[in-house]
Amino acid sequence: MSTRFFLISPVDAVERDFAVSGIAPYPPRYNIAPTQPVLIVRTGAGGARESALVRWGLIPGWVKDPRTMALIVNVQAESAPDKPTYLAGLRYRRCLVPADGFYAWTGPKSARQPLRVAPKGGGPIAFAGIWEHWLGADGSEMESMAVLTLPSVPELAELTPRAPAIVSIEHHRAWLDCRDVSATAALALFQPSPPGALISVAV
Repeated sequence: MSTRFFLISPVDAVERDFAVSGIAPYPPRYNIAPTQPVLIVRTGAGGARESALVRWGLIPGWVKDPRTMALIVNVQAESAPDKPTYLAGLRYRRCLVPADGFYAWTGPKSARQPLRVAPKGGGPIAFAGIWEHWLGADGSEMESMAVLTLPSVPELAELTPRAPAIVSIEHHRAWLDCRDVSATAALALFQPSPPGALISVAV
């Protein structure tokens, strides 16, 4: 998957589609990159949905010094349950990542052409994510996340071998329900995008 995505839908559209309120106003973001703060939607301590800004680049709680940790931007959904680094997030800290699409590149290395991949009908979509809360020995804290990925659908395979796992709006509740929906059941929610649902445009 590309390590760039974009979010240009207005706040009210994200609040509507993600059934959350209180998102702080933000400008259109056309090139969101790793280590930057990104918007996520998750289940809060009281059970209601909440939004948060967290670092894109997962830092597991057991890490002693984040500066020595390799950047974890994307996680392969199909192998994540077999890796202790991601299992706790899948079980207890799943989130939705609002986006309008992501970028892929084509062509020779000397002349790469960026392509914007987005749903044909436009509007915000939800990448599946997991988040973590890191607490340092000195009391410093950081929240971070990673995007889950799946093998690309055939029509995008030439652009990128993997793409973000997209959570359809009817499955938002189940993905976020870490109390009653197991990690195995949550991962089974992903369905390949129908042919033509995602389109790529040169930018």
